[in-house]
Amino acid sequence: MPARPLILSLSGHDPSGGAGIQADIEAINALGGTPATLVTCLTVQDTVNVQALIPIDAALLERQARTLLEDYGVAAIKIGLIGTPEIAAVIGRILALAPTTPVILDPVLAAGGGTPMAGVELIRSIRTELLPRTLLITPNSPEARRLSGRESLDEAAESLLALGARSVLITGAHEAEERVTNRLFRPGHAPGTLNWPRLPGQYHGSGCTLASACATLIGLGLDLEQAVEQAQGYTWRALDQATRPGRGQALPNRLHQNRGPQ
Repeated sequence: MPARPLILSLSGHDPSGGAGIQADIEAINALGGTPATLVTCLTVQDTVNVQALIPIDAALLERQARTLLEDYGVAAIKIGLIGTPEIAAVIGRILALAPTTPVILDPVLAAGGGTPMAGVELIRSIRTELLPRTLLITPNSPEARRLSGRESLDEAAESLLALGARSVLITGAHEAEERVTNRLFRPGHAPGTLNWPRLPGQYHGSGCTLASACATLIGLGLDLEQAVEQAQGYTWRALDQATRPGRGQALPNRLHQNRGPQ
Protein backbone atom coordinates (compact mmCIF):
# COMPACT_ATOMS: atom_id res chain seq x y z
CA MET A 1 0.00 0.00 0.00
CA PRO A 2 1.27 3.55 -0.67
CA ALA A 3 2.86 5.10 2.40
CA ARG A 4 2.23 8.60 3.66
CA PRO A 5 5.52 10.32 4.55
CA LEU A 6 6.43 9.86 8.19
CA ILE A 7 7.12 13.13 10.00
CA LEU A 8 8.88 12.96 13.36
CA SER A 9 7.86 15.63 15.87
CA LEU A 10 9.88 16.39 19.00
CA SER A 11 7.99 18.76 21.27
CA GLY A 12 6.23 19.20 24.59
CA HIS A 13 2.83 17.94 25.69
CA ASP A 14 0.20 20.66 26.05
CA PRO A 15 -2.86 19.43 27.98
CA SER A 16 -5.00 22.19 26.44
CA GLY A 17 -4.52 20.70 22.98
CA GLY A 18 -3.63 24.03 21.45
CA ALA A 19 0.11 23.64 20.96
CA GLY A 20 2.91 21.10 21.21
CA ILE A 21 2.63 17.47 20.20
CA GLN A 22 -1.13 17.50 19.67
CA ALA A 23 -0.89 20.51 17.37
CA ASP A 24 1.83 18.75 15.40
CA ILE A 25 -0.17 15.53 15.09
CA GLU A 26 -3.22 17.37 13.80
CA ALA A 27 -1.30 19.44 11.23
CA ILE A 28 0.76 16.51 9.98
CA ASN A 29 -2.32 14.30 9.56
CA ALA A 30 -4.34 17.06 7.91
CA LEU A 31 -1.68 17.66 5.25
CA GLY A 32 -1.11 14.03 4.33
CA GLY A 33 1.71 12.86 6.60
CA THR A 34 1.94 10.22 9.29
CA PRO A 35 3.08 11.63 12.66
CA ALA A 36 5.59 9.96 14.95
CA THR A 37 6.23 11.73 18.23
CA LEU A 38 8.86 12.15 20.92
CA VAL A 39 7.72 14.15 23.95
CA THR A 40 10.47 16.40 25.30
CA CYS A 41 8.55 17.95 28.22
CA LEU A 42 5.33 17.73 30.15
CA THR A 43 3.64 21.00 30.98
CA VAL A 44 1.00 22.41 33.28
CA GLN A 45 -0.82 24.92 31.10
CA ASP A 46 -4.13 26.14 29.77
CA THR A 47 -5.11 28.61 27.08
CA VAL A 48 -3.93 31.50 29.28
CA ASN A 49 -0.34 30.59 30.14
CA VAL A 50 2.18 27.90 31.09
CA GLN A 51 2.42 27.32 34.84
CA ALA A 52 5.10 24.60 34.92
CA LEU A 53 7.46 22.71 32.61
CA ILE A 54 8.74 19.23 33.52
CA PRO A 55 11.46 17.87 31.20
CA ILE A 56 11.41 14.22 30.17
CA ASP A 57 14.43 12.17 31.25
CA ALA A 58 17.04 12.77 28.54
CA ALA A 59 18.24 9.14 28.52
CA LEU A 60 14.67 7.91 28.03
CA LEU A 61 14.14 10.32 25.15
CA GLU A 62 17.29 9.12 23.43
CA ARG A 63 16.31 5.47 23.91
CA GLN A 64 12.88 6.14 22.41
CA ALA A 65 14.41 7.92 19.43
CA ARG A 66 16.98 5.23 18.70
CA THR A 67 14.34 2.52 18.88
CA LEU A 68 12.07 4.43 16.54
CA LEU A 69 14.74 5.28 13.97
CA GLU A 70 16.00 1.70 13.88
CA ASP A 71 12.52 0.67 12.73
CA TYR A 72 11.94 3.11 9.89
CA GLY A 73 13.12 6.25 8.18
CA VAL A 74 11.43 9.62 8.43
CA ALA A 75 10.78 12.14 5.67
CA ALA A 76 11.25 15.22 7.87
CA ILE A 77 11.88 16.13 11.51
CA LYS A 78 10.09 18.97 13.29
CA ILE A 79 11.50 20.31 16.58
CA GLY A 80 9.43 22.46 18.93
CA LEU A 81 9.67 22.97 22.69
CA ILE A 82 12.99 21.58 23.95
CA GLY A 83 13.07 22.37 27.65
CA THR A 84 16.69 21.95 28.75
CA PRO A 85 20.25 22.05 27.35
CA GLU A 86 20.51 18.31 28.13
CA ILE A 87 17.55 17.57 25.89
CA ALA A 88 19.00 19.82 23.18
CA ALA A 89 22.19 17.74 23.29
CA VAL A 90 20.16 14.53 22.98
CA ILE A 91 18.27 15.98 20.03
CA GLY A 92 21.61 16.78 18.41
CA ARG A 93 22.57 13.11 18.74
CA ILE A 94 19.18 12.06 17.38
CA LEU A 95 19.69 14.24 14.31
CA ALA A 96 23.05 12.56 13.74
CA LEU A 97 21.15 9.28 13.28
CA ALA A 98 19.32 10.78 10.29
CA PRO A 99 21.91 13.10 8.75
CA THR A 100 20.12 13.65 5.42
CA THR A 101 16.63 14.19 6.84
CA PRO A 102 15.28 17.77 6.55
CA VAL A 103 14.98 19.45 9.96
CA ILE A 104 12.45 22.19 10.68
CA LEU A 105 13.03 24.04 13.95
CA ASP A 106 10.37 26.10 15.75
CA PRO A 107 12.42 27.73 18.53
CA VAL A 108 9.91 27.98 21.38
CA LEU A 109 11.50 30.49 23.76
CA ALA A 110 8.39 31.77 25.57
CA ALA A 111 4.78 30.76 26.02
CA GLY A 112 2.03 32.78 24.39
CA GLY A 113 1.13 34.12 27.84
CA GLY A 114 4.71 35.32 28.37
CA THR A 115 6.23 32.59 30.56
CA PRO A 116 9.92 32.08 29.59
CA MET A 117 10.61 28.61 28.17
CA ALA A 118 14.34 28.91 27.45
CA GLY A 119 17.27 30.35 29.39
CA VAL A 120 20.70 31.46 28.25
CA GLU A 121 22.20 27.95 28.30
CA LEU A 122 19.40 26.45 26.22
CA ILE A 123 19.64 29.25 23.69
CA ARG A 124 23.37 28.59 23.44
CA SER A 125 22.65 24.89 22.87
CA ILE A 126 20.12 25.67 20.14
CA ARG A 127 22.68 27.84 18.39
CA THR A 128 25.48 25.27 18.58
CA GLU A 129 23.73 21.87 18.61
CA LEU A 130 20.72 22.39 16.36
CA LEU A 131 21.07 25.34 13.99
CA PRO A 132 23.88 23.72 11.95
CA ARG A 133 21.53 20.81 11.17
CA THR A 134 18.47 22.91 10.39
CA LEU A 135 17.01 23.25 6.91
CA LEU A 136 14.43 25.80 8.06
CA ILE A 137 14.02 27.71 11.33
CA THR A 138 10.68 29.46 11.88
CA PRO A 139 11.05 32.04 14.69
CA ASN A 140 8.59 34.80 15.36
CA SER A 141 10.19 38.24 15.48
CA PRO A 142 10.91 38.25 19.26
CA GLU A 143 12.47 34.78 19.00
CA ALA A 144 14.60 35.83 16.03
CA ARG A 145 15.90 38.83 17.95
CA ARG A 146 16.62 36.82 21.09
CA LEU A 147 18.35 33.96 19.28
CA SER A 148 20.52 36.27 17.21
CA GLY A 149 21.09 39.16 19.60
CA ARG A 150 20.20 41.56 16.77
CA GLU A 151 17.35 44.09 16.76
CA SER A 152 17.05 44.41 12.98
CA LEU A 153 15.16 41.40 11.59
CA ASP A 154 17.30 41.44 8.44
CA GLU A 155 20.42 41.26 10.60
CA ALA A 156 18.83 38.62 12.81
CA ALA A 157 18.17 36.43 9.79
CA GLU A 158 21.72 36.88 8.51
CA SER A 159 23.05 35.92 11.94
CA LEU A 160 20.96 32.74 12.06
CA LEU A 161 22.11 31.81 8.56
CA ALA A 162 25.72 32.39 9.63
CA LEU A 163 25.17 30.01 12.56
CA GLY A 164 24.32 27.24 10.10
CA ALA A 165 20.60 27.38 9.36
CA ARG A 166 20.02 26.93 5.63
CA SER A 167 16.90 29.12 5.60
CA VAL A 168 15.03 31.37 8.02
CA LEU A 169 11.31 32.18 8.02
CA ILE A 170 10.59 35.08 10.39
CA THR A 171 6.91 35.55 11.16
CA GLY A 172 5.59 39.02 11.84
CA ALA A 173 2.43 38.67 13.92
CA HIS A 174 4.16 40.37 16.88
CA GLU A 175 5.08 43.45 14.85
CA ALA A 176 2.91 46.59 14.98
CA GLU A 177 1.77 46.47 11.36
CA GLU A 178 -1.70 46.46 9.81
CA ARG A 179 -0.98 43.20 7.98
CA VAL A 180 1.16 40.27 9.09
CA THR A 181 4.36 40.08 7.05
CA ASN A 182 6.34 36.84 7.02
CA ARG A 183 9.77 36.82 5.36
CA LEU A 184 11.84 33.92 4.07
CA PHE A 185 15.62 34.39 4.03
CA ARG A 186 18.01 32.13 2.10
CA PRO A 187 21.66 32.61 1.14
CA GLY A 188 21.97 34.03 -2.35
CA HIS A 189 18.28 34.97 -2.61
CA ALA A 190 16.39 38.18 -2.04
CA PRO A 191 14.05 37.84 0.96
CA GLY A 192 10.70 36.37 0.00
CA THR A 193 7.74 38.20 1.52
CA LEU A 194 4.15 37.09 2.06
CA ASN A 195 1.53 39.36 3.62
CA TRP A 196 -1.56 38.07 5.41
CA PRO A 197 -4.63 39.87 6.77
CA ARG A 198 -4.25 40.35 10.51
CA LEU A 199 -6.88 38.33 12.35
CA PRO A 200 -8.46 39.60 15.59
CA GLY A 201 -7.51 38.06 18.91
CA GLN A 202 -4.61 35.85 20.01
CA TYR A 203 -3.91 32.24 19.12
CA HIS A 204 -2.35 29.32 20.97
CA GLY A 205 -0.25 27.03 18.79
CA SER A 206 0.15 29.03 15.59
CA GLY A 207 3.93 28.52 15.51
CA CYS A 208 3.61 24.76 16.05
CA THR A 209 1.03 24.61 13.27
CA LEU A 210 3.21 26.50 10.80
CA ALA A 211 6.40 24.54 11.48
CA SER A 212 4.62 21.17 11.34
CA ALA A 213 2.93 22.16 8.09
CA CYS A 214 6.31 23.14 6.61
CA ALA A 215 7.82 19.82 7.72
CA THR A 216 4.96 17.79 6.27
CA LEU A 217 4.94 19.56 2.92
CA ILE A 218 8.72 19.24 2.62
CA GLY A 219 8.33 15.55 3.52
CA LEU A 220 5.78 15.25 0.71
CA GLY A 221 8.42 16.46 -1.73
CA LEU A 222 7.59 20.14 -2.23
CA ASP A 223 10.53 22.46 -2.62
CA LEU A 224 11.24 24.85 0.23
CA GLU A 225 9.59 27.93 -1.25
CA GLN A 226 6.40 26.05 -2.21
CA ALA A 227 6.23 24.33 1.17
CA VAL A 228 6.65 27.59 3.08
CA GLU A 229 4.00 29.38 1.03
CA GLN A 230 1.44 26.56 1.28
CA ALA A 231 2.14 26.07 4.99
CA GLN A 232 1.42 29.75 5.62
CA GLY A 233 -1.89 29.49 3.76
CA TYR A 234 -2.89 26.39 5.70
CA THR A 235 -1.96 28.05 9.00
CA TRP A 236 -3.85 31.26 8.21
CA ARG A 237 -6.99 29.25 7.43
CA ALA A 238 -6.59 27.28 10.67
CA LEU A 239 -6.42 30.57 12.60
CA ASP A 240 -9.32 32.08 10.67
CA GLN A 241 -11.47 29.12 11.76
CA ALA A 242 -10.16 28.95 15.33
CA THR A 243 -12.35 28.36 18.37
CA ARG A 244 -12.04 29.75 21.90
CA PRO A 245 -12.97 26.98 24.36
CA GLY A 246 -11.35 28.56 27.42
CA ARG A 247 -10.61 31.91 29.04
CA GLY A 248 -7.48 32.64 27.04
CA GLN A 249 -6.20 32.31 23.51
CA ALA A 250 -8.13 30.73 20.65
CA LEU A 251 -7.09 27.30 19.34
CA PRO A 252 -6.40 26.87 15.60
CA ASN A 253 -8.72 24.55 13.69
CA ARG A 254 -6.03 22.45 12.07
CA LEU A 255 -8.57 19.93 10.75
CA HIS A 256 -10.32 22.41 8.48
CA GLN A 257 -9.00 20.42 5.53
CA ASN A 258 -8.01 16.81 5.08
CA ARG A 259 -7.27 16.76 1.37
CA GLY A 260 -3.51 17.27 1.41
CA PRO A 261 -1.70 20.33 0.01
CA GLN A 262 -3.77 22.78 -2.02
